[in-house]
Amino acid sequence: MPRLVMGAGSSKQAAGKAAADLVRDGVLLGLGTGSTVDAFLEALARRIQAEGITVKGVPTSAKTAQRAEALGIPLTSLDEAQELDLVVDGADEADPQLRLIKGGGGALLREKIVASAGKHVIIIIGEGKRVPRLGTGFLLPVEVLPFGSKVVTRHVAGLGCQPFLRASDTGAPFVTDNGNWILDCRFADGIADPEGLHSALSQVPGVVGVGLFLNLCDLLIEGRADGGTRTYTRT
Repeated sequence: MPRLVMGAGSSKQAAGKAAADLVRDGVLLGLGTGSTVDAFLEALARRIQAEGITVKGVPTSAKTAQRAEALGIPLTSLDEAQELDLVVDGADEADPQLRLIKGGGGALLREKIVASAGKHVIIIIGEGKRVPRLGTGFLLPVEVLPFGSKVVTRHVAGLGCQPFLRASDTGAPFVTDNGNWILDCRFADGIADPEGLHSALSQVPGVVGVGLFLNLCDLLIEGRADGGTRTYTRT
């Protein structure tokens, strides 16, 4: 019989299921974006069908909204909910202080707004996403206005990185749900000072979102390929 090889997909499913198991009946729920969140949505939908729990979700992207609706997960808006009991989202990298890089799916600005409205934020990741220093294996997404993008790009590069304009499948600039563009920024030695960099990038005119998520993760769930999980809490 062939041996079953488990990997990133199964580790994401393990993290997604673990987070879905923590959802209480009746909560207002922030729904992140990305493949690990997709696994969470599937596990949450199974609980809704099997146990009859009731939730309302606030999606962070059009893609998540479409997926949640297809799975039968009721949705509402952030303006309607205003404060969320729980937010579940993924991350592209997480360091030992539970600082994150997010934005690989292009929803970083809405993800940060939704996370800021959550009483409790759970981040779910598959294997290989925990790193000793942010920016060592994943480029930092920065959402920018299309207007004056060359000037903005020059200012961003002046902070010590090499920015690349993210392209869509057609080769045109990738456009976020907010109508903006994304610069994916490479730091040769990773990001030594995430707090300082976040502050500096936030002050660049034309930058509307930075993919550094600081002090926004309360619980990190890391799925393992064997179906288990590891959990980490922010101190």
